Amino acid sequence: MKLLFFDLETTGTYPGKHGIHQMSGMIVIDGEIKEKFDFKVRPNPQAEILDEALEVAGVTRDQILAYPPMGEVYHQFVDGILAKYVDRYNKTDKFFLVGYNNASFDNQFLRGFFLQNGDKYFGSWFWANCMDVMVLATPYLAAKRAEMKDFKQGTVAKALGIPVEDEKLHDALYDIEICKAIFDIVTPNIF
Repeated sequence: MKLLFFDLETTGTYPGKHGIHQMSGMIVIDGEIKEKFDFKVRPNPQAEILDEALEVAGVTRDQILAYPPMGEVYHQFVDGILAKYVDRYNKTDKFFLVGYNNASFDNQFLRGFFLQNGDKYFGSWFWANCMDVMVLATPYLAAKRAEMKDFKQGTVAKALGIPVEDEKLHDALYDIEICKAIFDIVTPNIF
């Protein structure tokens, strides 16, 4: 089974209006971590950049505008990462996208990233159904849910006994590590 754990940091919360400024991930095949990546991305030039979103990620407008252009990062991601592990022309060879709250957020931004780079073949790389670790953790923590202040990734990790450095949250690469640790606990029989 091919899993692509991924997390994005964005310039806002609306995929049609805001852009990606960090894309990180971890390739896991049959339970073995094959590779990690961390791309800084200059957002789409048409993307609105909200200061509040940058504050959450701890970056400045000048920093993200100095990152490599999205077209360059798109090719590094597709040709340098995805193509190493998936045959885009084989309909039975794809990644499951795995993330925390990815079904309603990150997946839409990633699809938009492909479209903004002129690629309509997102489905050549990824299964349509994804694994949302927030959803997977819900039944696991259902009995504790009323005692939890929220169900954000850091809170869920702490409830599961995973050490969390709060100041590192919202760095996409760190968030991937936390997501994978949660996944390993709530889905022990996945492999």
